[in-house]
Amino acid sequence: MSAGGRGRSVSSKPVKRRRKHGMAVVLRAAAFAAHKHRDQRRKDPQASPYINHPIALAELLSTVGGIDDPKILAAALLHDTVEDTQTSIRELEREFGAGIASIVAEVTDDKRLPRQRRKQLQIEHARDLSRSARLVKLADKTCNVRDVRENPPKAWSRARRREYLDWAKRVVDEIRGTNARLERRFDLHYGKNDRKAKRRPAG
Repeated sequence: MSAGGRGRSVSSKPVKRRRKHGMAVVLRAAAFAAHKHRDQRRKDPQASPYINHPIALAELLSTVGGIDDPKILAAALLHDTVEDTQTSIRELEREFGAGIASIVAEVTDDKRLPRQRRKQLQIEHARDLSRSARLVKLADKTCNVRDVRENPPKAWSRARRREYLDWAKRVVDEIRGTNARLERRFDLHYGKNDRKAKRRPAG
């Protein structure tokens, strides 16, 4: 209340500036990722543009997970740039700051290691991730499991698809309690075909 007894409204300008800045960061991250992944394709039969994947992560975090932190959304858009393109953590720090770069670093595999070792380390290190990195990891596994269920890589056998799904669940099981809505969405995609199979009448 003011000295005269009348309420004084708080200016919304700082809030609007923060929102505008946050949106700008997310859009810059989307543009940066699109440029870095410009020549890459997903492994699905349609060879979809790779950028579809990080965009799907950010969309899932926002609409299902209820995440509106621009640092987390930007990190989701950038999460594969270091691992799969000619991008360094130092470059991300220069472009987006240490906070976003550190989230990306947490979810980046060391490609110098054999694939099976990298997968095992994801399980072992999942609990040590920050909450922000857990959210990105959870969205990543959810989107990938959905794609493996609905539009799998053409060359993947049924056994390899099953192996991926079970490994992804082991990673997610280590970070449960992070975001219930995202975890339910993961479980929905993970168990979708299994439930259909159980409902199918014998013979």
